[in-house]
Amino acid sequence: MKMRLLTGWQARFHVVWLLMLLSALVAGAWPGSAHAQAQVSPLPSETVAVEPLQAPLAAAPAAAEAAVPTFDHGDVAWMLTSTLLVLLMVVPGLALFYGGLVRSKNVLSILSQILVVFSLVLLLWVAYGYSAVFSTGNPFFGSFTEFAFLKGFTPESVGNTPIKGLPDYLFVAFQSTFAGITTALIVGAFAERIKFRAVLLFSALWFTLSYIPMAHIVWGGGYLGELGAIDFAGGTVVHINAGVAGLVAAWFVGKRLGYGQTALKPHNLPFTYIGAMLLWVGWFGFNAGSAAAADTVASLAFLNTVLATAAAVLGWTLVEAITKGKPSALGAASGAVAGLVGITPACGTVGPLGAIVIGFVAGVVCVWGVTGLKRLLKVDDTADVFGVHGVGGIVGAILTGVFSAQSLGGTKADLDIAHQVWVQVVSVGLTVLWSAVVTTLILLVVRSVVGLRVTEEAERTGLDVTSHGESAYEA
Repeated sequence: MKMRLLTGWQARFHVVWLLMLLSALVAGAWPGSAHAQAQVSPLPSETVAVEPLQAPLAAAPAAAEAAVPTFDHGDVAWMLTSTLLVLLMVVPGLALFYGGLVRSKNVLSILSQILVVFSLVLLLWVAYGYSAVFSTGNPFFGSFTEFAFLKGFTPESVGNTPIKGLPDYLFVAFQSTFAGITTALIVGAFAERIKFRAVLLFSALWFTLSYIPMAHIVWGGGYLGELGAIDFAGGTVVHINAGVAGLVAAWFVGKRLGYGQTALKPHNLPFTYIGAMLLWVGWFGFNAGSAAAADTVASLAFLNTVLATAAAVLGWTLVEAITKGKPSALGAASGAVAGLVGITPACGTVGPLGAIVIGFVAGVVCVWGVTGLKRLLKVDDTADVFGVHGVGGIVGAILTGVFSAQSLGGTKADLDIAHQVWVQVVSVGLTVLWSAVVTTLILLVVRSVVGLRVTEEAERTGLDVTSHGESAYEA
């Protein structure tokens, strides 16, 4: 329908200006909205064409939002909590557990060694450890420089780590606690007779040459990962690795004065008990946190950590009751740690029944590890690092290949149990061999550079006074 009112160039001219005036009024009414302004100066003889400009502008914010990496806030909250729980495992958990096992004249030395070693490794992890584990390289090492000092990471960066749904810094922080506690575990093996500077030099070298390659081999795309070895939270990388290193180090440093001749009893079993229970609480971050999400896998790992630990406590207590006639509080606490160690590689892939079996077997076998095997090896492993972490880790790693099968309640469908057990045995053997050889070479270097053992006089007086100038219990 034609309207004569709008015919002619004068009418069209006035209509255009009226529309521009209305647009200006609308823009003034909503100053916060996104808008574009087109300046048109029509000639009297031209027909003005009005094109819609808002459609492409409306799509721009959506495209910008899609380009920004996102993450699940629930997953982030759980992983922040898990990182704090693993920190709790070390200080004060592990420190109190080991501190109660040594004599009163050496308790401050062991507390100091664990705290300082843990702190040292955290810094080395950021300097080059993360890069060497999680960057592309060869089957045993990544690049020491690609992500050195977290190069290329920012507080806003997401998706540059193996876990795409977490902020980069959070994944780095979580993994740093694993590196720190693994190295600190070894301290208990040679407690009460080693030089403080020897501990620090050994820890730096061992972290670089044993923890980093094993973590890369298993979790960073290296040889064992490609082979199909199952190690959900660190049976080989953490416990067998540290346990073997502790055994070799205890042999190198030698036995404590009076070992095998006089009773070298723990000075504070309540310390050890509290430390073990803090380890149990913190281990939920260690195991369930390794799911890297607040999901069903984390729930499975959480439940398995409960059940395996309880089964190991009962297993250790039962063996002590049968063999000694009386169960001990130290045995129950040690059984809890043995169960935690045993379920670590399996917690995300076995079912509840498998967790109970693994925990019980680990508790029973580790009793032999800290008694019969220890006497057989003729080594003074002060805090039984190998007897609990080494032996428990081996038991857990091998049984993971059995109970991860869906037919036995696990999560792995069509798992060939015989083949998987063989892969697990290969992973255990490689870890034992690597850790033993590397630890031996490192100790030879440390012994030649700073020496290993304190003087006999210092050992008799106690490391608290001779190494740190302090005393935990004033007379």
